[in-house]
Amino acid sequence: MNKNKKILISDDDETLCYLLKEELVNQNYSVDIVYDGKYAIEKLKEKDYDILLLDLEMQFVSGEKVLNFTSENKPRLQVIVLTAQSDMRTAIECIKLGAYDFINKPYDFQQLLLTIERALKHRNLLEQNKILSNKVEKYSNINIIGTSKKIKEVIYLAEKAALSDSNILLEGETGTGKELFAEFVHKNSQRNEKPLVAINCASLPDQLMESELFGYEKGAFTDAKTSKPGLVEIADGGTLFLDEIGELSLSLQPKLLRFLENGEFRRIGGVTNHSSNIRIIAATNRNLMEFAEEKKFRRDLLFRLNVITLTIPPLVERENDILTLAEFFLKKKCSVHSPKVLSNEAKHALQTYEFPGNVRELEHMMERAIIFAEESTIQIKDLNLPVLKNQSDFYENEESAELLNLEDVKNITFTKL
Repeated sequence: MNKNKKILISDDDETLCYLLKEELVNQNYSVDIVYDGKYAIEKLKEKDYDILLLDLEMQFVSGEKVLNFTSENKPRLQVIVLTAQSDMRTAIECIKLGAYDFINKPYDFQQLLLTIERALKHRNLLEQNKILSNKVEKYSNINIIGTSKKIKEVIYLAEKAALSDSNILLEGETGTGKELFAEFVHKNSQRNEKPLVAINCASLPDQLMESELFGYEKGAFTDAKTSKPGLVEIADGGTLFLDEIGELSLSLQPKLLRFLENGEFRRIGGVTNHSSNIRIIAATNRNLMEFAEEKKFRRDLLFRLNVITLTIPPLVERENDILTLAEFFLKKKCSVHSPKVLSNEAKHALQTYEFPGNVRELEHMMERAIIFAEESTIQIKDLNLPVLKNQSDFYENEESAELLNLEDVKNITFTKL
C-alpha cells in the first residue's frame, strides 16, 4: 500500500535518520535521507516526494528556509516538522508557513506513523481538489466554438484522447483549427502543468529545423558560441506540437523516429545521449498515407505518430456553426470598434459560401467587414466575398437581390484564394 509513497528525511542526526529510515522501510515506504537543508532543497528539485520529515536546527541551511522553499515550489508536499521542546514556538510559526504538523523529539514512532497517514490523506484531498478544479477549468475554457454534430464528435474524441498519453495526429484542411485542438488536448491532459511547445515543420530549412528540435553543443558550427537546448528538451514533461508534419524532410524523419522510439536524442555536435519525456501531437493537411506510398514520408514514422487520429471537419461541413462562429468573431474583433451585426442577406451569403480557407478565412472576413462597414449593420458588399459560381445562391427572393446592384458589384474587391 505504501510502497509508492516517497518520504524524504532531512535531519543532521545521522543515527536518528538511520533508525527512522529502517522503521519506515519496514512499513513499505520509499525513504531518502539528507543531513542538511541545503541538500534537502537539491533533492526536492530533482525528485517528487509525498512527505518531508524536517528538522528545524541544521548546520548550514535551517528547516525554516527549506519550508519557505517548499511553500513556493512544492505546495502539495506535506511537511512534518521534527522539533525539540525549545523549538515549540518556531514549530508553531512553521505551521503558519504551511507545514502540515509537528512532532516533538524524542517522538513515539506510532504517533509519527499516524501523522504521516493523516498527511497522506490530506495530500490526496489536495490532489482530488486539483483534479476537480481542472475539470471545471476545462469546461469553462473550451475555445472550440460550434454545436454541429461533426465538431461535437471531434471534441468528444479529443477529450478521450487527452486522457491517454499516446501520440496524436490531427488531420484537416488548412484553417480548420488544428492548433486549437492541440491546445485543447494539452490543456485537458495530465501534462497540462508542463509546457506546450509548437513548431511549424515547413518554416525552417533542414539544418535549422534539426537544431531547433534537438539543440546543439558549443562549437557545433561557426556561430555556436554556446550550447542551446532543443524544443524536445524545453517541452520535457509536456507536449510538442509539430505543425505541418508532412513537410518534414526525409533526412530528418529517421532522427525524429529514433527519438519517438526510446525518448533519447543527441544535440548537434554532441556525443552524449539526452532523454526527454514528451507527448507528440502532429498536424497535417496532407494525406500522409499517400505520401508514404509515394516514398515522401516514412511509413514507420507515420505509424508512430497516428496512434490516435483526429480528423477536423472543414467549415463547409459545419453549416450550423458558420453564423455562430461569425457572431463570435464579431464580438471578439469589435472590442475597439462600435458593435456591428450581420444583415439577413449577409447571413445567407455566409451560409451559402464554401469557405475554402475554413475558419481562419471566416475570422479574417469578419475582421475586414468590421473595418470597412460604414454602418452598424454589415451588408453583403462588406464581406468582400470572392466571385461565386452561382451568384443567385445569395438571394432568397427577388426583393433581396435588389440590395446588391451593379454599382455595389463594381465596388467589391474580390479576393484571390
